[in-house]
Amino acid sequence: MLILVSEILVTGGTGVLGRLIVQQLREQGHEVRVLSRRTGAGTHNGDLTTGEGVAEALDGVRVVVHAATDARKVGRPDLRQTQNLLGAAASVEHIVYPSIVGIDRIPFRYYRNKLACEELIERSGIPHTIARATQFHELIASALHTASRSPIAPLPLDFRFQSVAAVDVAHHVAALAQQGPVGRIADFGGPEVLTLEQMLHIWHATHTRPRGLRLPVPGKIGRGFRAGDNTCPGQCDGVQTWAKYVESKPQIEYTKS
Repeated sequence: MLILVSEILVTGGTGVLGRLIVQQLREQGHEVRVLSRRTGAGTHNGDLTTGEGVAEALDGVRVVVHAATDARKVGRPDLRQTQNLLGAAASVEHIVYPSIVGIDRIPFRYYRNKLACEELIERSGIPHTIARATQFHELIASALHTASRSPIAPLPLDFRFQSVAAVDVAHHVAALAQQGPVGRIADFGGPEVLTLEQMLHIWHATHTRPRGLRLPVPGKIGRGFRAGDNTCPGQCDGVQTWAKYVESKPQIEYTKS
C-alpha cells in the first residue's frame, strides 16, 4: 500500500544510486531533501561522519532513504554515518536502506561494514526496510575502465556476477520508500548470472581493452565470488542486461602504451 509522504530525505543523493532515487521520487511528486557535505550539491548541508547538520535535515521528515556509503579502508565510515543518522532519526517513521546481496556470505571488508550497518538499523527500533541488490553494471564497467589503462589486465575471470542497472534498483528503492516498512525484503538481482570472463567477452564487442589475464584469488573471498554467493538467481528483477548496458556506452579512445 502506498503512503503519503510530506518530505523524504535521501542521504547519498548525489551518488550513482542516490541521484536516480531522487529523480524517481521527484518525478512521482514527492518533496525530496538531499543531504550533502558539499555546499550547493544537495538541498541540505550536513556531514553524516560527524553528525553536523543531520538533525536539521531530518526535521519534519517521515521517511529516509539511506543511500550514503563510503568504501574507504581506513576506519569504518559507513558504520559511523549510520550511527549518526539513527541517533538523530528518533521521529522518522521509515528508513529504507539499500544494501548488497551476499554481504553475509563473503567476508570482504566493505561487505562486513554494510552488514554491520544493517544490524544497527535492525536494532534501532526504527521501522525499516533493508533492500539488498546485486552489483551494479556501473561498478563492473568502472572496474573495466580502470583496468583498460593497460592493454592486458589481471582479472578474476571466474568470479560470477548478476549485475543490475542502477536505474532498475532506483525504481525498486523509490517504490519501497512510498510503502510501509517490511524489514528485510527479498533480494533484487539483474536478469542473468555471468562470469567476469563472459562479461568481458560482451565488453569487447564495443571496447578494445582490456584483454583479461586470469587472476587467481585465494581464500574465502575468492571462493565466495566464484560460487556466486553475491548472486540471487531466483530473483531476476532487473530489466537491463549487461549487453544492453555496454551497448549504450561509448568506446574509449586509448593512447599507445
